[in-house]
Amino acid sequence: MNEETFPGPIQIPVATADKWEKRYDDDKSVEDSKNKVKAFLIPKESLKKVLELDTEAVWAYLGINDQNEKTLLFVGAKYDEKTKKWINVYGKGDGVEGGEGAADDIVYDGTRPSPPY
Repeated sequence: MNEETFPGPIQIPVATADKWEKRYDDDKSVEDSKNKVKAFLIPKESLKKVLELDTEAVWAYLGINDQNEKTLLFVGAKYDEKTKKWINVYGKGDGVEGGEGAADDIVYDGTRPSPPY
C-alpha cells in the first residue's frame, strides 16, 4: 500500500475478514518497541459506511491483511433482546471495488498501521 492510494479498498468480504482475524489470532511474533503498532489511521469513509448500517454500536476487530500489516476491521453491532448478546451486522458489497464476493456481506477496512505510516 502507499499513501497515494489511501484509503484503498475499504470493503472486505466477511470470508476475507475471518481469514485476517485468524491470522492475527495465530500470530506469535513479538514486536520490538520500534515497530510495535501504536495507532491506526482510519479513513473517514470506513467510519461513515459502518455508521450508516442499522446498528447501535461498532465492533473493531484486529487482523493481519494480505500485506502482512495489522489492520482494524469494522463491523456493525446490534443488541439481540432474545439472546441478550450483541450480533454482527454486515454491510452489502456494492461491487464497486470488485474482487471475490463483491456483492456479498462485507466489513470495512482501509486502515493504515502506525508505524510505519
